[in-house]
Amino acid sequence: MKNLKSLRKRIRRLEARLQKGGKKLAKLKQKLGAAETAAAPGGRAGKKPAAAVKEPSAPKKVKRKLNLTPERRAQLAETMRARWAAKRAAATSAQSSPSGQ
Repeated sequence: MKNLKSLRKRIRRLEARLQKGGKKLAKLKQKLGAAETAAAPGGRAGKKPAAAVKEPSAPKKVKRKLNLTPERRAQLAETMRARWAAKRAAATSAQSSPSGQ
């Protein structure tokens, strides 16, 4: 069984997280109420609240930085250079063959 100190710590963290979630919920409800009153027929002009009511888009995924060793980075660089060279060679040969006919 875990000791009392760690249990108290976990409970304190959970309570803090729940309280923070409650504050966020209250804040969102307040924004919704403000947007609804502004969008009501007796409220302010109807153009600006449409932007305020707009649902927030999903957060963009953060790209992870690749942790490459210097050897692997050099190997990838060489592979990419070879690929680009082949692509350039194919492009020049494609341009020269139609004009040769």
